[in-house]
Amino acid sequence: MTLGARLGLIAALCVAGALILPLIAVVWRAETLSGFKPSDAGVLWFTLWQAVVSAGLSVLLAIPVARALARRQFAGRGAVILILGAPFILPVIVAVLGLIAVFGRSGVVNVALAAVGIDPVTLYGPQGVILAHVFFNMPLATRLILQGWLAIPGERLRLAATLGFAPPDTFRRLEWPMLRSVVPGIFLVIFLICTTSFAVALALGGGPRATTVELAIYQAFRFDFDLSRAAILGGLQLILGVGAAILSLRLTLPSGLGAGLDRAVPRWDSASPLLRAQDAVVIALACGFLLLPIVLVLGEGVWHLTALPSSVWLAAVRSLAIALAAAILTLTLALPMALAVVTTTRGGWIEVAGTLSIAASPLVLGTGLYILLLPLTNPVKLALPVTLFVNVVLALPFALRALIPAMRDLDRDFGRLSTSLGMRGLDWVRLVAIPRLRRPAGFAAGLTAALAAGDLGVIALFASPDQATLPLVLYQLMGSYRLDEAKAAALLLVVLSLGLFWLFERGTRHAEA
Repeated sequence: MTLGARLGLIAALCVAGALILPLIAVVWRAETLSGFKPSDAGVLWFTLWQAVVSAGLSVLLAIPVARALARRQFAGRGAVILILGAPFILPVIVAVLGLIAVFGRSGVVNVALAAVGIDPVTLYGPQGVILAHVFFNMPLATRLILQGWLAIPGERLRLAATLGFAPPDTFRRLEWPMLRSVVPGIFLVIFLICTTSFAVALALGGGPRATTVELAIYQAFRFDFDLSRAAILGGLQLILGVGAAILSLRLTLPSGLGAGLDRAVPRWDSASPLLRAQDAVVIALACGFLLLPIVLVLGEGVWHLTALPSSVWLAAVRSLAIALAAAILTLTLALPMALAVVTTTRGGWIEVAGTLSIAASPLVLGTGLYILLLPLTNPVKLALPVTLFVNVVLALPFALRALIPAMRDLDRDFGRLSTSLGMRGLDWVRLVAIPRLRRPAGFAAGLTAALAAGDLGVIALFASPDQATLPLVLYQLMGSYRLDEAKAAALLLVVLSLGLFWLFERGTRHAEA
């Protein structure tokens, strides 16, 4: 076993221990269900119900969008694909502010409804939580389903055209089997995301009708300081996450990390003007739904940047520091772990250790860490290190997903040659690994930095006012109805998150060139 593989094994053991200990603390503190309140059953029911509805709507709306993109080639198609990837790295609280600008009491939609004498719609409550989840997850579902559509062999489509298949025939014979294969897995992935969503429920939910388990953990922790109840709810959240993760692993998901999305499938059954117009309308509506909230917030935020108080800029510095540290630490763990996955017989277990955090939510981990730290020190003093730790652990599965395939290719193409030449250690890293892992490592680092910069999770549990990060300050500005400053802070947060992603991801591409 090489030194790198040994380091990967050690990293996997450290990650597994760092994940399992907080979860054990949650289970230990929960003890029994005696602290389970009758209202908690309603919280559990709403969590499951909104996740099912959100995932179902996300998938149903994504199918026509993915189909339109799969069979149309047009100027700007690449930009549309890029837009579909933006919500994944967009800070949640920024998108929530954008949805308020569109659907809120004084939003564009309600102004238009009032002009024609229709009662306004209410964003806050279950409908707002579901709408926000669809905003984030419909693009993800579209990209995954689009990969499935592009995987249909062109020969089958050509044969269908030769046999004179009409669009309904093509759908029944070719497209429906693909959808039946990939949609259940996509649904469960989005269901898992929606059950662990916190910032959306914090901003748009609340009250007896719209409280998720994650939000209930926060309320028990921050408002009541009832650690036993927070631990019980954390245990329930853990059970939900583990169950959904196990089910999703047993179902099919399109592979390829988005490879090939820039091409369209030649279709001979969709040349009619009616279908072209239908696809154009579907794509335009999807882009409008995704772009309008962000454009409204960022467009207005530009005019108020200079009025931001110093506390916002200090919070931005904290977020930047956490993001950079998270990117560095994630790569430090992920690179040797990916090497160990590929080159050792324990690779499967190491990969499992690196992806355990998929089943855990930030608030569950935060609750466990608070319980562990409380006998030793004041956990509030460690708000920023704990936030950094949780972001690293939660980003690790994405980093491994990007690095392991590249590491397998590297080992297949250069493993034996490197061994025969006696190339190892720093020489192997400098001459073989870095040139070929630069791009996936840059993507992993950029994604980690963007997600960490925009995270509003465990920091909401721990932070005191002098430790607030930019997402938390933005939420506080929204809560105090200082919306002009909130929009400016949102612009700053978007520039920070997307800028970090661009710098890491594009920077490695230019270095490679």
